[in-house]
This record gives sequence, C-alpha cells and structure tokens, in this order.
Amino acid sequence: MSTPESDEPDLGVRIRPYAITGGRTRAGTDLAIEAMVSSTPQGLAEADRLTLERARIVALCSTPQSVAEISAHLGLHLGVSKVLVGDLAGEGLLAVHRPNHVGDRPDLRLLERVLDGLQAL
Repeated sequence: MSTPESDEPDLGVRIRPYAITGGRTRAGTDLAIEAMVSSTPQGLAEADRLTLERARIVALCSTPQSVAEISAHLGLHLGVSKVLVGDLAGEGLLAVHRPNHVGDRPDLRLLERVLDGLQAL
C-alpha cells in the first residue's frame, strides 16, 4: 500500500491487538506495571516454538524487565503486554517478581529501577 506522499509500499505488518491476545482485554492475573518479569529455564527452552510476540517477550526477559519496559521495548499497548505476560507466567515460561511494598507505597529502589529503565529507552 502506498501513501500519497510516497510511492514506496508500506511493508509494515499491522496486527490488531485483539488478534494478538485472542480477543481478551484483561490479563488473567493482576499485574502491576512495575512488576519485574524474568524468563524461566522452561521459557527459554520453548522460545523457538512460541508465536512472534510471545517469543520476543521471553527473549527480552532473559534479563529482568518491568511490564512497562516490555511494552515499550516491543511497541505493544500496555494492556496487550499485560495479557501476554500473564499468559506466559501462567504457563511457567516467565516468572513474575511482585514489587515490595512498604505500607501503601512501592519500594523506593524498585521505583528507581523502573525510572532508570524508562530513561534508557
């Protein structure tokens, strides 16, 4: 498909978010955007058999990432990322490390790591 400003075809593949999540808009588990996620050995072993987005998430999480970072790195809507991360965690392919909260406030070190990661983008 060409744009009026360009004669070059648009080669980008556009997939609707509901197609990636199977029509679901909410994750099966409640995931905070600051929750840290890492790949499990099982996830890394099965990565080559996963769909594109799911494989990319498992590969990215070979080093711990927050749910927000996953969304930003892969250019996915945050809701889509939460659904996929929740599914992968439920299948044992990702480990979700819940944030430490002191009272009603998140841990300061966690917030600093999330901020550092967002600034690195």
